[in-house]
Amino acid sequence: MIGYLNLILRLVIWFLLTANLSLANIIIGISVALLLPGGPKSLGALKDWLRALGEVIVAIPQAFFEAFEIMLRPHNEEDITLERVKPGRTPGLIFLDIFLITFTPKTIVLKYHEDGWYEVHRVRRRRKA
Repeated sequence: MIGYLNLILRLVIWFLLTANLSLANIIIGISVALLLPGGPKSLGALKDWLRALGEVIVAIPQAFFEAFEIMLRPHNEEDITLERVKPGRTPGLIFLDIFLITFTPKTIVLKYHEDGWYEVHRVRRRRKA
C-alpha cells in the first residue's frame, strides 16, 4: 500500500510541475514515476500517510487565512527556529512535512538537517511591549 502512495506522490509532483494532463504526458509521468529509484525500503505506516494527507487538507484553509492576515495586518518580526522531525519518517513523509511547512505563507523551510531537524523561517506580528 505504501508503494502505491509513493507512486501517487510522484505522479502528483509530475503533474504539478508540467501542468499538462494530455495522454502523452500521463504516459511519460507514469514512466518517470516507475523508473525513479526507490531509496532505502523502510516501510512507513499507512496511519502516518493518512495523518499527513489529513494535515494537507487542514493546511489549505490555513494558508488562505494566513495570506489574508498578512495583507491586512503587517508582520514585521521574523525569526529562524529549529523544528524536530517526527520519528520514523520515510523520505516521502519528510517531503510532505516540508511541503506543509512551506505551503503556508508565514513559514518556509530553509534547510533539512540530516540529524532530524528542519530549519524554519517564520514571519510574525510585532509584539507590543
